[in-house]
Amino acid sequence: MPPQVHTDAIVREEEAKLVQRVFLLPGPKAPNVVVFCGVDHGDGAVGICALAGKNLADRTNSPVCLVDGDVHSPYLHQYFGLDNQWGLTDAVLESRPIRDFVCRLPGDNLSLLSGGSRCGEAQAPWKSERLRSRIAELRAEFPYVLINAPPVNLHIDAMLLGQMADGIILILESNVTRRETVRKAKEDLAAANVKLLGAVLNNRTFPIPKSLYIRL
Repeated sequence: MPPQVHTDAIVREEEAKLVQRVFLLPGPKAPNVVVFCGVDHGDGAVGICALAGKNLADRTNSPVCLVDGDVHSPYLHQYFGLDNQWGLTDAVLESRPIRDFVCRLPGDNLSLLSGGSRCGEAQAPWKSERLRSRIAELRAEFPYVLINAPPVNLHIDAMLLGQMADGIILILESNVTRRETVRKAKEDLAAANVKLLGAVLNNRTFPIPKSLYIRL
């Protein structure tokens, strides 16, 4: 099971800052489709993507769609306690409108496109124009689309999705992710012409008391 992010007051504040700095920029430059991915396994990308989506939906009152683009280890549906009955892989392999595969989450202005039931079949069309057209449909249907992707150093999927999105946010695990690994990931993203929007340091421990940290 992928690690969860802590949800104390500091984390919630940092999540709000992330949403503000990435999605709520003034003018037309703010991204609408963003990929969240780690560098290696154990980075908490799923939780951060989910929390950012909920925060964005709450703050804007605009429809937000979370997408599980990790067909190797789909988990976003479990984060919300849902089944993975249909989702992105089914949409890639079928011709129905994208809305038919999206699940509206109750009580929220938030929707989910899970990994889908056909992850094992989706490897061939994953690199095709079919996936690009589905992402374009999501962009047209939703003001904001947040995509959880597999680790960038382990699978090419994150690069492919990043090329279809407005950019990528890298999730780094405090005291685990190595500097050399991050440097390689940045170089690979630049070589693939994928925009790096920022990075999140997950599970950071603070060397000073929180009561002092929040005053800084």
